Amino acid sequence: MTERRPATDAEAKALASALRLRILRICVRKPHTNKEISAILGRDPASVLHHTRTLVRTGFLEAQEERRGARGAREIPYLTTYKSWHLEAPALDRSMLDAFLEELALVPEAQAEGTRMALRLPPPQMEEFRTRLKDLLDEFAARPDDPAAPAWSLFMVLHSDPNRP
Repeated sequence: MTERRPATDAEAKALASALRLRILRICVRKPHTNKEISAILGRDPASVLHHTRTLVRTGFLEAQEERRGARGAREIPYLTTYKSWHLEAPALDRSMLDAFLEELALVPEAQAEGTRMALRLPPPQMEEFRTRLKDLLDEFAARPDDPAAPAWSLFMVLHSDPNRP
């Protein structure tokens, strides 16, 4: 199971943005330039650059080897460092939800699967459930990417149920 450490103030602040979380997801396993990130997000390149620089400064993105663009312009591709996978940050939960909702709004309904379930387990079984879920996520996150396979996202929240005291 991946142990997560508390985020520093700077790290937590960097992750408290749905846009920055989307940038991290865009740059996972394949580097993208600021221009490419902006096009994918449909956002202004200058605004995206500000967020990209924040992610680089806090160690969540890493600049790759500089390359030349179509007209000889200097381009710097960025790649996710996976640092966020090892952190806990209070604001991260809400910003992850916001990023998820933004992304889900872009997906055709037929390409999204959802489920909910209710549990009532004693504490040792609940801890086992949490541990097994984290281990499963860690296992699949560590597998190599297949560039020919379709890309998928998963968002999962485990919370106490306010409807069933």
